[in-house]
Amino acid sequence: MSNKRFATKLVHGGFTPDGQTGAVNVPIYQTSTYRQKKLGEPTGGWEYSRTGNPTRAALEKLIAELEGGEAGFAFASGMAAISAVLMLFNAGDKILVSSNVYGGTFRVLDKVFTRFGLKYELVDSTKLNNIEEKIDSSVKAIYIETPTNPLLEITDLRGVAEISKKHGILSIVDNTFMTPYLQRPIELGIDIVVHSATKYLGGHSDLIAGLAIVANGTGLADRLAFIQNSTGGVLQPFDSFLLIRGIRTLGVRMDRHVSNTEKIVSYLINEPAVNRVYYPGHPSDPGYSLNLTQASKGGAMLSFELAPGYSPEKFLENLNLIMLAESLGGVESLVCHPASMTHASIPADIRKKIGISDGLLRLSVGIEDADDLIDDIKQALEASGR
Repeated sequence: MSNKRFATKLVHGGFTPDGQTGAVNVPIYQTSTYRQKKLGEPTGGWEYSRTGNPTRAALEKLIAELEGGEAGFAFASGMAAISAVLMLFNAGDKILVSSNVYGGTFRVLDKVFTRFGLKYELVDSTKLNNIEEKIDSSVKAIYIETPTNPLLEITDLRGVAEISKKHGILSIVDNTFMTPYLQRPIELGIDIVVHSATKYLGGHSDLIAGLAIVANGTGLADRLAFIQNSTGGVLQPFDSFLLIRGIRTLGVRMDRHVSNTEKIVSYLINEPAVNRVYYPGHPSDPGYSLNLTQASKGGAMLSFELAPGYSPEKFLENLNLIMLAESLGGVESLVCHPASMTHASIPADIRKKIGISDGLLRLSVGIEDADDLIDDIKQALEASGR
């Protein structure tokens, strides 16, 4: 598949029609175990579905092809994938982490992994010198999101890859917001990519899944496979099937997501009720130029702050089409209040320091008609003014 264009890989990657039946979709191998022909000779190499399952294997091969990595690994959630990657490190190791990282990532680091001796430090990764000056002998990895969640800040992926290689440490990127359709960090030198596949890759708000992909030449594939099998947080066959189905339409969905987002941003930029818009796909955004060097578009996530005198609570209560909900990346538009929802686990003083205000709203733009979404935002803004 390496010589095929990306949209074709989305549809045909990871699986060829079944040799026995000609089925064009990978079957759901809903089994926990496999008959062995004789001692030590499992049929087709399959032994037990925690260790390996043909449906999950097709998904893992597909995401490795799409991200340009050596191997992919499917987990029961995005946090399970992130946790498995963090298990690559030892007590006493330190990880540098983007300062406005997803709240769940912060929580698992701060409340779980620190109990086992893993250390972390938040850093403004948009400035590469901030990263380099924090590196000492204890630092073993750089973990970034670009765009970040929820302020959509952009980090130089090539720069992070160069710094990590210079110091002999790993680089890890959460690529959930962009997906491999818009951005492929491994091609820019990054060692590990993770996804909450619940979001755009699944695309329909009907599954929970996580993915991790390792680059060629890192020696990480066997280590991560061992962790996946040993800890057991694997994705089930039916969800693997659903995720493959979602990925097949990723290209057409993302094109519509992004188109809608650009129209909404153009409206919000000129709306007096909105104080600031965060979106790296607009020329006014500080990360716009850098983002164009490593991603094909600005994505379909945006955040905005209401102007003084407008109530976030009233705005959210008066939306009719756009739904107030956790998560993102589905075909339907979702809005959330990061300070009390996705990033509530981050202490208030840290939220304030990194710019996550109580007036900040995050919008995941769906594939509805863009004018209907704008109309919904307009009427909610009118109703939210004091």
